[in-house]
Amino acid sequence: MFIRNNGQIPEPAGNPGSWRITVDGEVNTPLTLAVGELEQRFQPVTYRLQMECGGNGRSFFTPETRGNQWGHGAVHQAEWTGVRLADVLRAAGVKPSAVYTGHFGADPHLSGDTGKQAISRGIPIAKAMDEHTIIALRLNGQPIPNIHGAPARLIAPGWPASTSSKWLTRVWVRDRVHDGQGMTGHSYRLTRYPIVPGSDVSPEDTVILESMPVRSIITSPAHGTELPAGTRELDLRGHAWAGEKSVRAVEVSIDYGASWEPTDLDQPEDRFAWQTWRARVPLPQRGYYEVWARATDSDGRMQPHTAGNWNPQGYGANPFHRIAVLVPA
Repeated sequence: MFIRNNGQIPEPAGNPGSWRITVDGEVNTPLTLAVGELEQRFQPVTYRLQMECGGNGRSFFTPETRGNQWGHGAVHQAEWTGVRLADVLRAAGVKPSAVYTGHFGADPHLSGDTGKQAISRGIPIAKAMDEHTIIALRLNGQPIPNIHGAPARLIAPGWPASTSSKWLTRVWVRDRVHDGQGMTGHSYRLTRYPIVPGSDVSPEDTVILESMPVRSIITSPAHGTELPAGTRELDLRGHAWAGEKSVRAVEVSIDYGASWEPTDLDQPEDRFAWQTWRARVPLPQRGYYEVWARATDSDGRMQPHTAGNWNPQGYGANPFHRIAVLVPA
């Protein structure tokens, strides 16, 4: 599972069951509940959910943008167990004035200044009330490791992982779009219109990154694989996902996109789980082959050939995944 932090890593909770989370703001009955109370009071749910950094694919932008230079690897799927955030919000009595949430965690600011937030993102109330948005308490059936947000974190699947706040201490229900650290300026925002790559854009001309774009990856074989001499068929497999959408199709090419072949695509195990695909393609002769994979989402939007819609922080790049294999003489 990839690791991305905006602040320092807090010390592990001495007593995870007594870790407390507050829900306040635009609610009728503000709540402060210990993790043990969450487990006793609310129905547990378990989902397989994928989670992706908003900057996944950032290294494919030209010119280079700010931030971690991720390739395709800032994505992860796991089995998360917890309670629905919606159930907790209903217990608090969400007011009609509620518009957005603001999330707070125990991670200290990088500077150590206790008066500053490391990060405080949020989501619209509709996303908060989705049954798959959860306060997670277990990861793959085990307590969540501290590095991944123990003892409680949010999972807002299909959206940038920054909204899935770690070391959760508070959910502030607001009557306006949240303006915490990581919600303003260029943070986790796309441009409203295409701009010249490398140019400046006013924050007023940006919008919040919400659903992540469609993407597919090749998980086997590995890039750089040398196949046995005489190989004439190549077995491929991988995963594909599309934020709030599902994946309609995945296609592969071994001739630089001159032709494309369909793959066998599984249905997701849960709504926000990635979809596994498989294919067997002929290799007509020995030599060097590039294998490209592209996915199309349920709205018909396809991965582009290259990273488009350049933005200052490098969000949303989803070009084809490409690997190379060699068939020796």
